[in-house]
Amino acid sequence: MKQYISALGLSALLLVACGNSGSTANNDTVQTEAQAFLDKYTAEYVKLYTNSSEAQWKSNTEIVEGDSTNTVNAAKADEAMAAFTGSKENIAQAKKFMEQKDKLTDIQVKQLELILYAAANNPQTIADVVKQRIKAENEQTRQLYSFQYMYNGKKVSTNDLDAALKSETDLNKRLAAWEASKEVGKSLKGGLVNLRNLRNKTVQELGYHDYFSYQVSDYHMEANEMMQTMDKLMNELYPLYRELHTWMRYEMAKKYGAKDVPDYLPAHWLPNRWGQDWSSVVNVEGIDLDKILATKSKEWIVKEGEKLYTSIGFPALPETFWQKSSLYPYRADSNVKKNNHASAWHMNLDKDVRSLMSVEPNAEWWETANHELGHIYYYMTYTNKDVPPLLRGGANRAYHEAIGTMMGLAAMQKPYLAGRGLIDANVKTDSVQALLKEALNSVVFIFFSSGTMSNFEKALYVDNLPENQFNAKWWELAKKYQGIVPPSARGEEYCDAATKTHINDDPAQYYDYALSYVILYQLHNHIAKNILKQDPRATNYYGQTGIGDFLKKITYPGASKDWRTVLKESTGDELNAKAMLEYFQPLVSWLKEQNKGKKYTLPESL
Repeated sequence: MKQYISALGLSALLLVACGNSGSTANNDTVQTEAQAFLDKYTAEYVKLYTNSSEAQWKSNTEIVEGDSTNTVNAAKADEAMAAFTGSKENIAQAKKFMEQKDKLTDIQVKQLELILYAAANNPQTIADVVKQRIKAENEQTRQLYSFQYMYNGKKVSTNDLDAALKSETDLNKRLAAWEASKEVGKSLKGGLVNLRNLRNKTVQELGYHDYFSYQVSDYHMEANEMMQTMDKLMNELYPLYRELHTWMRYEMAKKYGAKDVPDYLPAHWLPNRWGQDWSSVVNVEGIDLDKILATKSKEWIVKEGEKLYTSIGFPALPETFWQKSSLYPYRADSNVKKNNHASAWHMNLDKDVRSLMSVEPNAEWWETANHELGHIYYYMTYTNKDVPPLLRGGANRAYHEAIGTMMGLAAMQKPYLAGRGLIDANVKTDSVQALLKEALNSVVFIFFSSGTMSNFEKALYVDNLPENQFNAKWWELAKKYQGIVPPSARGEEYCDAATKTHINDDPAQYYDYALSYVILYQLHNHIAKNILKQDPRATNYYGQTGIGDFLKKITYPGASKDWRTVLKESTGDELNAKAMLEYFQPLVSWLKEQNKGKKYTLPESL
């Protein structure tokens, strides 16, 4: 869940807007009138946003089967927000000023554009449809996170299922864990069909073709342009992915004692419920991070994450973060459930920042905690006097993910781990194995995010995919882009796509994550070569205040500066995968040697 619009004191709006000393008298009048509207809108928006955030927080952290109180309250708060952002008066006022945008400051125009973008998701000209959508969204979230998973006759959490898929070697037990993780999809399919229809109807009212196209427009792109960008990214990385897929098939067949090597990877052979991350199958000699972190506490994991940020020049987390966040898992048999997907929240677009996690002392949560704190520090940095409340977001949605994922990656590199005392600095490690482990995370993820997820949601919203084809389409895409197949036939009584939280409560935005990986490697490459003067594959960010200065320059403006400009100014380059390809280049020749004489089953090109 991305909580990415952000806020400040209202005086900043006027301070920034009044900086155009060359305005004509007429321009001054229009700017003054526009500013009065923006001030009034912002004050109400921040109040309603805060109320909605608080209600959603309770709805995500206090889920009790049979008790819909929090869900109802969240829906009411969201309805109040929708009624305001989508009001006919606000739409008319924003459009009126946009017709004179040549007389306004750039920052006023950006705020008005955001107001109209928000209005398109909540137009009160069809208030009943908006109300139905909000109710359906909150109910879908409740259904997803109140579900009781069962494995081997016991109540389990998703953390338990994830652990089984990472460590279990008995294929029958792996199959049981994988199938258990998909049971929730059955109860979510009807809600997803309803949500697809309601989301499309909502945005069509203000002229968008569909909900996917609406979400993509936040990048100032068309849906087809975004999908072409995804295709370009995958095509650039495909030769490497094909090598990884071939290596993985043979490696897993050997691990499980399979007589024959399958042409496509059975989903239950993989260490992740959706096959989006295969990295745990590789243990880098000298770095058994799970074993090391098992001796630490859950609390230590998060505190150490904070230390990384403070060491590069960011402030300590506010005390309210520790008091109000929900950082650790509930007991598996607890009657109260919570959203088990890690997320960061900017509660009031000001100082109240929180994280929702279920931290365990292991490598995955070590990386995740550092990632989520990246979002938190992004919030904290663009909460400043120069960024108006409505523009307190990332340069684009992908930037938030890029910063978080980059910091998670940095916390996993050998020099950093050695510097933090988690491993011996002199321990011998296999650099190729370390790079392979990273590729099985980053490169593999691209084909899930750009391929399976983005194409499924495009089919769902743009192409209005028939509900009797949901599961068939999901597995068609997983086979094409990831080279993964289900353990056995999966009929339409299942809805395996809906087991992924984003399909339900963060819809039509998964390409954000793919773009974020490209941006993060561009940023990391710049940091390594220009600030640290280190190999990008072996860096230690700790204590390097130059990195903090670099990141503050990127994050301070929030959404007040165009994302392309931010990237060009910070790295000197346009959006491209060159840095990512260069990073993994040493792995290619090793994989080709390993795969000699083996059967490649993926086609030579997508």
